[in-house]
Amino acid sequence: MKTLYTTKVTTRGGRDGMATSDDGYLNIALTTPKEMGGKGGEKTNPEQLFAAGYSACFENALRHMGRDKGWDTSDAVVTASVGFSTNGKSNALVVLALVVSLDVTLPSLVQSDAIWLTNEAHRVCPYSCAIRGNIDVPITVNGVDLQAI
Repeated sequence: MKTLYTTKVTTRGGRDGMATSDDGYLNIALTTPKEMGGKGGEKTNPEQLFAAGYSACFENALRHMGRDKGWDTSDAVVTASVGFSTNGKSNALVVLALVVSLDVTLPSLVQSDAIWLTNEAHRVCPYSCAIRGNIDVPITVNGVDLQAI
């Protein structure tokens, strides 16, 4: 397989440090959210960065698949929610599990097309493919839970 793009980001100081990309475009201070025992504040965290990447990638998959069908997806909106839940204990340490969900809005499409397109985007989106089998990703499309269909 041919690699099309690679980036490198180096973090120093962990969740309360700095993350910098090799090209210098990303140079951001990190903080642990208060909900996880950190200081919080006006800095980002790895979960926000993951949510930004996933939602952008998923929307691009929607646009690509929609373009192939001749559908207008220019008003598509994808919101990714990323967080942690506790997943039991291991050797007296709390084990955290990543939780992810997607909320897709495709106002220009009829619901059946919006559902089909979202399922296809989930099938091909690199982020979806990367976490498939490891993290269950509940998805809503125009307010309808795909798992309820």
